[in-house]
Amino acid sequence: MPLHIYDTMQRQKVPFVPRAEGEVAMYVCGPTVYDLPHLGHGRTALTYDTIRRYLTWTGLRVLVASNVTDIDDKIIARAEEEGRTEPDVAAEFTAKYDEQMERLGILPPDSRPHATQFIDGMIDIVSQLIDLGAAYVVEDKGVYFSVGNLSEYGRLAGRTLAQLLDDAGQRVDVDTDKESPLDFALWKSAKPGEPSWPTPWGVGRPGWHTECVAMSLNALGPGFDIHGGGDDLCFPHHQNEWAQVTAMGQQFARHWVHSAMVNVAGEKMSKSLGNFTNLAEAIDTAGPRALRLLALQTHYRRAMEMGRDALMAADAAVNRLDTFHRRMVTADVDLNDGDLDEASIAAFRSAMDDDFSTPTALDNAFSLIRNANIDLDNSDLSAAGVKGRTAVEMFSVLGIDIGPQGEEASVGPTGQQIEDLLEQRTQARADKDFATADRIRDDLASAGVVIEDSPNGVVWHRA
Repeated sequence: MPLHIYDTMQRQKVPFVPRAEGEVAMYVCGPTVYDLPHLGHGRTALTYDTIRRYLTWTGLRVLVASNVTDIDDKIIARAEEEGRTEPDVAAEFTAKYDEQMERLGILPPDSRPHATQFIDGMIDIVSQLIDLGAAYVVEDKGVYFSVGNLSEYGRLAGRTLAQLLDDAGQRVDVDTDKESPLDFALWKSAKPGEPSWPTPWGVGRPGWHTECVAMSLNALGPGFDIHGGGDDLCFPHHQNEWAQVTAMGQQFARHWVHSAMVNVAGEKMSKSLGNFTNLAEAIDTAGPRALRLLALQTHYRRAMEMGRDALMAADAAVNRLDTFHRRMVTADVDLNDGDLDEASIAAFRSAMDDDFSTPTALDNAFSLIRNANIDLDNSDLSAAGVKGRTAVEMFSVLGIDIGPQGEEASVGPTGQQIEDLLEQRTQARADKDFATADRIRDDLASAGVVIEDSPNGVVWHRA
């Protein structure tokens, strides 16, 4: 079956046919940089990083653009509160966002537009919409887009225009100066002290929705393949992007993909609920691979449950993968070169081609690990190698390298990992399996962990 993705606009899985043969152009809404990145940012980034990695593995050339919103109400508010400039706030939190993305192993985008770099393009878009009669100027407030002439407005949100009007005030700003409660700001008139730019209709700054239109079209051109982001952006942000480009008579994204939110203790994560969790803390707790694994265990369109227990379970699963890696290396099985299990690769592709079903793909990979361990127990190194290499390939496609890597390798095994290995060594010695006991001791020594056998038990410390 060819790749099918769930298109939010069409409300169904549809065959994915790229704009240009052999290439995929994808725009992912990036952060508004006014605070530290949270778990929602991490989940969104991991979703589209996985999609990108898989499409690349299938042989497609993937071009990714992901923006930075560096001018916004929240940035302005924080700068005012802290007595700083908006560029200073944006620069600080862009750097902090980038740091955590690098820790997670998120591949950097090919294009990374910053909103303030595209002001002229945004002014051009607003001018076009005014000339087309799709937008109007409100003195001392700015320019608003008129949604009344777009019969399909609301389709991305799965609502009719009438339904959205009934709900006005819950998700949109109600202003009596607007022709309709659903009309949204393309350009905001400047308030004293705010960043602003001159335009034919007055001094001000762009609206959020106009920013992403200018940046995505500049980076990828009209009719690009995938527009992605969290499902909290579906309405009004993405709907309002679509409205502007449609009113200009251009084709926008061919497919809309939205990832679901993160729940902490069964509730959507948010600052207002007090369960806003710093992404860095989650990575510190269990490591980047465990966090990625936890995200992959839930389909990207389903809400992801996050908590310390879930993170620790994912960390334990990563430890099992590393233990398997050590067993294979010790048995002198090549995990890099050799035959793969083509039937398992086909099953993996089938899962991923079904709207990127990572839970099924992971089940296939872990099943191979379990069976390869059985082969090792039976000294069937050839069969273990085929299964092991295939599993390593699958995990690699999903962004998980087996064996200590990067940040985790630099700090060595965690205390819990050391304790687990020492327990295995104790059992091996009790079974008079001295070769295994010595191997564990040597593995720990190579990782900078010194163990000492004493009358009171095993004592360990880092070298």
